[in-house]
Amino acid sequence: MATMKFKPTTPSRRNMATPSFDELTKKTPEKSLVVTKKKDAGRNNYGKITVRHHGGGNKQKYRLIDFKRSADESSKVIGIEYDPNRTSYIALLENDDGKRSYIVAPLGVTDGDVLASGANADIKPGNVLPISAIPVGTVIHNIELYPGKGAQLVRSAGAFAQLMAKENGTAQVRLPSGEVRIVRLDCKATIGQVGNLEHETVKLGKAGKTRHLGIRPTVRGSVMNPCDHPHGGGEGKSPIGHPGPVTPWGKPALGYKTRNKKARTNKFIVKRRNAR
Repeated sequence: MATMKFKPTTPSRRNMATPSFDELTKKTPEKSLVVTKKKDAGRNNYGKITVRHHGGGNKQKYRLIDFKRSADESSKVIGIEYDPNRTSYIALLENDDGKRSYIVAPLGVTDGDVLASGANADIKPGNVLPISAIPVGTVIHNIELYPGKGAQLVRSAGAFAQLMAKENGTAQVRLPSGEVRIVRLDCKATIGQVGNLEHETVKLGKAGKTRHLGIRPTVRGSVMNPCDHPHGGGEGKSPIGHPGPVTPWGKPALGYKTRNKKARTNKFIVKRRNAR
């Protein structure tokens, strides 16, 4: 996949870089696999804003993705599509019975490819196997944390994990962040890397594209009043007046660990992502 760049005919075009969508082979979504998506603009059931900077944006419909791939069967890829709800592309599969489903499109998978799921499937991109049947060192994505719940880890564009070791009914998986985590051997994973590698090179170029994504403007705390933000107040451009940046609620904004030290899942983390 390539990235399209534009001549600097306007200030916004000067730095804009958009996907070329060369990998896409299907333009319209499968109607049976699309549901409406309601927007809440970051508000809870009382109408109070609980997540800031959300609102507006283009209308979107949610594509139902099969993250479980529980049936031990083979399916044929009949289309690669764009999904507005995620960074990766999605692939439309059709099995022998004519049933269709969406999956996150792995790198290198195209129309006509046959993908399988089950312990006896081949080790090739797009196939789903229990981790117990995957060789050590294999690149994987769409990893389950709980058997049968569906993939929860490594699903974004270009992401991949690596199976490091297997022992005592568990496996060690190195995640994209560098964290090494223990996963049960009866959990499933998909072989290969997630597609759409060029997503990280995309530059929106203008404020309007951010609004199309449903992101509203962010105002700096230093230009607010003291009653609105700890950084606010002062005459002219003033320093923040704190040892380090803080959130609007006074919590440290940089380098502050928020994970619960008594979290139940701490025992599954072999190596932290920021371990030196």
